[in-house]
Amino acid sequence: MQIALELLAPAKNKDIGTAAVSCGADAVYMAGSAFGAREAAGNSMDDVAETVRFAHRFGARIYLTVNTILYDKEITEAEAMIRDAVSAGVDALIVQDLAVLKMDIPPVPLFASTQCDIRTPERAELLESLGFERLILARELSLEQIGVIRNAVRCDLESFVHGALCVSYSGQCYLSRRLTGRSANRGECAQVCRSLYDLEDKNGKTLLRNSSILSLKDLKLDERIPDLVSAGITSFKIEGRLKNASYVKNVVRHYRNVLDAFIAGHPDGYRKASFGKLHGGFEPDPDATFNRGHTTLFLDGKRGDWNSSDAACSVGEYMGKVSGLRRDPRSRSLSFAMPGGAAVSNGDGLMFVNAAERGTMASPLSGSFGMRADVVENGRITVKDDGRVLDGAKVYRNYNVRFERELEKNMPVRLLDVDVDYCNRKGRTILEAVCEDGTHAELSFDETACPARNPMLAESSVRRQISRTSLYYSFSLRRFDSENVYFYPASVVNGWRRRLAGSLASAKGAYCVLGSRRHAYAEHAALSGHLTYLTNCSNHLSEEVLKSLGADGIDPAYELKPVPDSLLMRTKYCIRFQLGLCPGRGGGNIPSPLYLVNNGNRIRLEFDCMNCEMLVFL
Repeated sequence: MQIALELLAPAKNKDIGTAAVSCGADAVYMAGSAFGAREAAGNSMDDVAETVRFAHRFGARIYLTVNTILYDKEITEAEAMIRDAVSAGVDALIVQDLAVLKMDIPPVPLFASTQCDIRTPERAELLESLGFERLILARELSLEQIGVIRNAVRCDLESFVHGALCVSYSGQCYLSRRLTGRSANRGECAQVCRSLYDLEDKNGKTLLRNSSILSLKDLKLDERIPDLVSAGITSFKIEGRLKNASYVKNVVRHYRNVLDAFIAGHPDGYRKASFGKLHGGFEPDPDATFNRGHTTLFLDGKRGDWNSSDAACSVGEYMGKVSGLRRDPRSRSLSFAMPGGAAVSNGDGLMFVNAAERGTMASPLSGSFGMRADVVENGRITVKDDGRVLDGAKVYRNYNVRFERELEKNMPVRLLDVDVDYCNRKGRTILEAVCEDGTHAELSFDETACPARNPMLAESSVRRQISRTSLYYSFSLRRFDSENVYFYPASVVNGWRRRLAGSLASAKGAYCVLGSRRHAYAEHAALSGHLTYLTNCSNHLSEEVLKSLGADGIDPAYELKPVPDSLLMRTKYCIRFQLGLCPGRGGGNIPSPLYLVNNGNRIRLEFDCMNCEMLVFL
C-alpha cells in the first residue's frame, strides 16, 4: 500500500492559498476571522470557502488554524467560527487550546499544533489519546527523536521543512508578552528575538554589542526529505502565513519538485496526497526570496551555526563583495563592482554587511543595511551614498526584480489527467472519461455522422481534438474502438470534451470528503509519570480529567497571571555555544548567568547544561 506524502503550504489570504495550490501544494493552512496565531493573517469565512472550493478541484485540503490560546469569554465565538468553517468545507483544524476538545462542533479531524510543544513520545501519546489525528512536531527534533515518537503513536506526523524559526520551543515563549504585553500564544508576537542586544557577563562587562544574537537562520530541509520520510514524517510543512505570494509560490514549487523526484524514485511505496500535474511556469529558486540564511537546525542531533549573524531581516542570495568603490559627492551616489560580474538588475534590493561583521567579541556595530540598485551599467552598480558602504562589504540580493516578474507572469498550470475511451457499436457511440482522481463521466448518443472517406485521418482528427485541455483537465484519448469510423467536425469533438469536463467537475465531492472521524476525547488513556504543563490554557479541561492523565495540577496561563522573574523561554539554541564559550567544549570559564541588554531591559540567561538548553528570565 502506498503512503501519501503531503506538501503543506501557508496562506495569508485566499489569493495566496490558490497560488499555493496552483504551484503544487497538497494542502494549505490558513486562518479564519480570529484565533489563528497570526494576528495579521485573518480571513473571512467566504474567502476560506472559496479557497476550499479551488483546492478541492485537485483533492488538495484546507486546514483552518485555531491555534491561539483562548480566554473563557472567547469559547462561544471560537465554537461558532469552527462550525462555520466546517460548513465551508475545511478538512481539519490545527489546534493549541484543548478547550476545542470540549466544544459542541461537527465531526472534523483535529491536528495538534506545534504550539503544543510536542518533543517527547509521552506528549505525543497523550495528544493521540485525546483524539488528535495528526501531531505537528517541534522544529528542534533530531531524526532519532522523530523516530522514537513515530514508534510511540499511530497518527500522522507533520514536520516543518522550510521557513522562519522561533528561538524558543513553540508555545513556550513568554518574552514578547513580558516585554511588550503582546503574547505570542495569542498571535501577537512582537518578534523581540529579532531585536539587537548587548551581551554582558554577570560583572557588567560587554562581550558583544548591538547583535541580533537571539535571531535564528531559516530552516531548509529540501535535501533531507528522504531522511524525514524514513523517520516517519508524512506531511512536510512550509512556514510563512505572513509571507507574500512570491515567497509561497517559489518555495512551494521548489518542494513540489523535490517531493515529486522522491516519489518517482519510490513509486511502489509513496504517492502524492493530491492530484494534478504542473505544466510550464517559472523555475523555482528558494535562495531568491525571503530568507535569513539557512540551517538544518538539530536534525542530525548536532549543534551548528544557527544564528542569523548578518541580519535578522531577509538576507537573500549572496552576490559577492564590494570592490573598486567610487564616491561622487556631487550626485551623492557611489558605484562599485563585484567579482564574478553578478547579474544584478536596476531596482534589485541589495543588503550590505560591512567586512567587520557583528558577532565578534566586544566589536562595534558594523551594521547591515539595505538599498536599491539605482543603475547597473558596464559591470558597475550605483546606489545612493549614505556613507555606510565600505570596500569589502558583503552584498546580498533580497529582492530580484526579474525573478519577481517571472513569478507573477509565468505561473504553472495545474491540470488533472483524464483518459477517454471512444467506443462505437451498432450505431451507438459512447465516450467514457476516467480522471486520475477517480471520478468518471460518460457521454453517449445514437450515431448520425457520416462514415469517413479516410478512416485513418478521421481517427487521427478525433484523437487530436480530444487530447487537449478543458477547464482544469488534460484529456488524452486512450482507446479508439469503432465498427465504423465517422467523420466529425472539430467543433463537435471539442464539444464532447467540454461536456465531459463539465460532468467531471460536477462529479467532484466524493473523493474530497477527506475525513470525518470525531475526536475521541472521552476515550483517552491515562499516562504514567507526571505532566505539570500541557498547554497554556489547560484549565479548560476539568481538573479530574487532567489528573487522570498524570497532571500534578492546573496553573493559570501566563497571559492571565504573569509571574515576576519566571521562566520566559526555554530553547535548544545556546548563546554560549554559538560564541564558542561552551564549557563542555573547551570554551573557557565564563560563568552563568549572562545578560542581554536592550532598551533598559536586562534579560538573564541561565544554562541547563545537563539538558543542553538555555533558559531566559526577566
